[in-house]
Amino acid sequence: MTKPTVLHLGDPIKWNHELYQKLNLKCTIIRVSGKDLDRQVFKKALQQKTYGDFTALYRPFWNTGGEMGNWDDELISLLPASCKISASAGAGFDWVDTSRLAARGILYCNAAAACTESVADVAIWLILSTFRLLSWSSKAARSNSTAAFTDAQKNIAAITHNPSGHSLGIIGLGNIGLRIAQKASGAFGMKILYNDVMRKSQEVEASLGATFYENLDEMLAEADCVLVATPFGGSKVLNGTNMAKMKKGGRIVNIARGKLIDEEALVAALESGHVFAAGLDVHYDEPKVNEKLAAMRNVEVLSHTAGASMESHIGFERLGMENILSFLDTGKAITPVNAHLIGKSLL
Repeated sequence: MTKPTVLHLGDPIKWNHELYQKLNLKCTIIRVSGKDLDRQVFKKALQQKTYGDFTALYRPFWNTGGEMGNWDDELISLLPASCKISASAGAGFDWVDTSRLAARGILYCNAAAACTESVADVAIWLILSTFRLLSWSSKAARSNSTAAFTDAQKNIAAITHNPSGHSLGIIGLGNIGLRIAQKASGAFGMKILYNDVMRKSQEVEASLGATFYENLDEMLAEADCVLVATPFGGSKVLNGTNMAKMKKGGRIVNIARGKLIDEEALVAALESGHVFAAGLDVHYDEPKVNEKLAAMRNVEVLSHTAGASMESHIGFERLGMENILSFLDTGKAITPVNAHLIGKSLL
């Protein structure tokens, strides 16, 4: 019996060698790297069936394997009918048309589970920064200006608060949002509010003391800090209209995707004082950062590194292989994001 073929996109694996050997025993692995990942070169290879009838796509790293750009219909339409699963590093999947993959009967699996802890840790840092204006203190210290240092030292206390006892409103209580809620409630004693398309079980809500809001605007009016932790679905979840409905002096943290927030509306809300502070790991036009936001002392900006830890990357590499092996053994993957769009007969 012919072994299924896995198309490995990008650099060789670095950590999970025993698991890769297991995958190699079960499958024929073809690694595509270097200039062969150029979009036009890769398209031509698919058109000419250079890699044959492969079953799976495997991208173990975020920094390589994506040189061909977004996976849209132009690429997806060229995949062989034999391709049934694509497993990639990273949590976000706004670069791949998961609906189009589903239409072709292809599961897409992300690796959010591998970076949950790392992202949650950074979210806690950003939440703390928005309450205590650590961004202001850091900017003042790094300026090497004694006047700026003294200004921050003397004046921050008068306008900042501890997060303890305040409410955290989470948009999207998935795995990452849930872990953030656990850390924020456990470490800071924050009250957890959340809005999601799916309500959590009574047991989960009870463990957090969480309150569910079906209506986002109602949650925004109550939350002292609003955290965006939902996948990008094609539209903004925070814009000028609903930011105006936030509690005055509220805070915004985004560890999901930059395009989920209207940045110009956020600038206006910060300038007016309606929003007190913001913490942003992600940005609308990455790798460019909004200049106005970057210049504000009440805004903490990072370089989309919330999930960037050694543990995350080891997990990305491992989880992709586990998804493929699970699918080949059982017909089901571990972390599919579009399984609900595929008819059961295709699974």
